[in-house]
Amino acid sequence: MADKKAVWLVALTITALATPAAQAATTVYEAEHATRSQGVVESNHDGYTGTGFVNYDNVIGSAVEFTTYTSHARQHDLVFRYANGTTTDRPMEITVDGTPTTVPFGSTGAWTTWATKTLTVQLSQGTHTIRATATTAEGGPNLDSLTIANDVEAPRPRDWSTAVVDSTIATRPATSLGLSYTDTLFLHSVYLVHRRTGRYLDYLKAWGDARVRADGSTGNPYNDLDSMLAGNIFLDLAQATGEERYRLAAQRIRDRIATYPRTSDGGLIHNVAFTGQLWADGVFMVQPFLARAGDVDTATRQLSIYYRHLKNPEGLLRHAYSEHTGQSPEVWCRAVGWFGMATVDVLRHVPRTHPARAELMEIVRHLADGYRRFQDPSGLWFQLPIKPDLAGNWLETSCSSMYAYTISQAVEQRVLSPSYLRVARKGYRGVLSQASIGSDGRTAIAGISVGTSVGDEAYYLRRARAVNDFHGLGAFLLMNEELGLAPK
Repeated sequence: MADKKAVWLVALTITALATPAAQAATTVYEAEHATRSQGVVESNHDGYTGTGFVNYDNVIGSAVEFTTYTSHARQHDLVFRYANGTTTDRPMEITVDGTPTTVPFGSTGAWTTWATKTLTVQLSQGTHTIRATATTAEGGPNLDSLTIANDVEAPRPRDWSTAVVDSTIATRPATSLGLSYTDTLFLHSVYLVHRRTGRYLDYLKAWGDARVRADGSTGNPYNDLDSMLAGNIFLDLAQATGEERYRLAAQRIRDRIATYPRTSDGGLIHNVAFTGQLWADGVFMVQPFLARAGDVDTATRQLSIYYRHLKNPEGLLRHAYSEHTGQSPEVWCRAVGWFGMATVDVLRHVPRTHPARAELMEIVRHLADGYRRFQDPSGLWFQLPIKPDLAGNWLETSCSSMYAYTISQAVEQRVLSPSYLRVARKGYRGVLSQASIGSDGRTAIAGISVGTSVGDEAYYLRRARAVNDFHGLGAFLLMNEELGLAPK
């Protein structure tokens, strides 16, 4: 961290607004990416920006600390976006590089009603530490973000998420997408971008109107786990539109899981045609959906079963397991990425007292250890990640996006030490090295492995490297919503 500069509080302006005032230039720091002390990241109250907000523990001293940067010495507005659904004030001590000021954070009427408080300070050019600490036993309000306004000459980062979504939907109308896992991964990712920007609901509704009937049927028998990833976008659209057909569509998948074939120890097989086979890819297709739908017990049990069969003693996981032949021979990068994302996504819904939580945390730590050990200096990871020196091995973009996402999420959830953020951010920069914008203004994400079955070493190395393949676009959007708008 750069040395702290002196800070002088030359003016204090405190206002409560329904929305922040427009600024010439701003930098937004999402609270979920900040350092927390006695608080948790949640997303159960609508209206937040980013991927969630911080719910302070109800104790004096619970805090959120931001590390910020300003390009020029001048007055800046520190705009705290918050919600306070109680009827009483929850004042906080705002400390700017060691200088404290107590600021009231009054009631906003509901936890879904967000307001702002603005503190005007003089900041020098450089890095600053801004800490918001609860001063009462009720803790602080729910804190969504800190915006530093009036840094007029500060560079504004490109919003790669909207750039990729806009470029893709320009050539792929919603009605051209089906129910495949790659299409529904992209659609779920678009929903996350929509939730931040408010821009893409019409596109998602057009897909839903074309694919989901009034009774929730889609024409899909759900005879493989890949097809069940659609459950995530059904839940998204049910929340966004309130239409009953999406709830019914999600319930059809849950009903199918109840009758779906399993291994002898209860693992959901990858495809009804593959008796006794578990593929690491499959857990992402189903388990986060189940956890979101309220079936945490099934989701955690499946992750546990799969992990026991797939764990590789040299690091990470094998691609697949068969009750008849044992583990498949290779560790394939994207399969491990699917598994990592599934585990951290499920963990968001697992109560702290749940008996499976400790095991899931250990799974994430095992994976993160491998991610860190096998990361290339470029920030990316190889198609066969534990064989970086293998002739013909190549750096792959989709799994690199997944690994960066998983690590960042695990740090947010306090499963991993903040020291792992270096790995996630290096991975993020590596993936961005594969992103470009052409003369037509359209984005291109390169180095994405096409769809892949289970095979041997030569099979994985021969897989085609595509540009803008939906495996990579969906993973890129998940990663960028997690890491792309956080301060680097």
